[in-house]
Amino acid sequence: MSESKTNVTSESSVECYGEGREATESTVTIHPTESDSDSDTPALSESTAQALQEFYDEKFAKEKTTTEDNENIILEEDWQLSQFWYTDETALTLATEAQRAAGENGSIACVSCPTVYKKLRFTKPETSVVKLFEFDQRFSIFQDAFVFYDFNKPLELDETFKEQFDVVLADPPFLSEECMKKIASTINFLSRGKVILCTGAIMEGLVEEILSLHRCQFEPDHVHLLGNPFYCYANYNFDDYVPRKVVSKIVEQ
Repeated sequence: MSESKTNVTSESSVECYGEGREATESTVTIHPTESDSDSDTPALSESTAQALQEFYDEKFAKEKTTTEDNENIILEEDWQLSQFWYTDETALTLATEAQRAAGENGSIACVSCPTVYKKLRFTKPETSVVKLFEFDQRFSIFQDAFVFYDFNKPLELDETFKEQFDVVLADPPFLSEECMKKIASTINFLSRGKVILCTGAIMEGLVEEILSLHRCQFEPDHVHLLGNPFYCYANYNFDDYVPRKVVSKIVEQ
């Protein structure tokens, strides 16, 4: 997702927005191209494309090595995957409420919201089960807690996850009807209780229609400010437990 947003008008101009982003609609693979005198389309030279590819390969290799050695590392947003992380305050607020709602022995599914999962990893009781359903393979450092997830295949999940989570917390990767409906399928598959969803304001009507969620007073914040309003939705009395803005000092984990 980009910092400055424009509303979606068609699937060909899908808007990226949220935490964990799938690459299927937003990633551009760079290939060297031969010049074509019949085309006015600008293209990278072979040497430039190769240098750019080497840069990304080196960056990925460095991050992979670092994260394998230390799962506490702070992973940078990958803008090729349209990732914009929640602020520390927002991540902790959502994690705290998800844990409260699930209970000490409950189970929580974080769908495309890795910063919330990282908070839960440090704060959850040992008796609680938390899974991260995420496309970005960098988060596989969390081993058994990581479940590879592609929203384009919303039900390609192990049957053992069906209706096994007391709380499902999701952040759809794109502001489009198609994406929301697919994420809804995943939520319905995983959930046996409470649902918390964070997405753009323009999706409010669809969220109410297909998931019966209502808008909450709490508004999530991102480290890099977004151009469009971003809301939180739930299927229970979320507002009774979470204020509009949390003013307490957040301690870095």
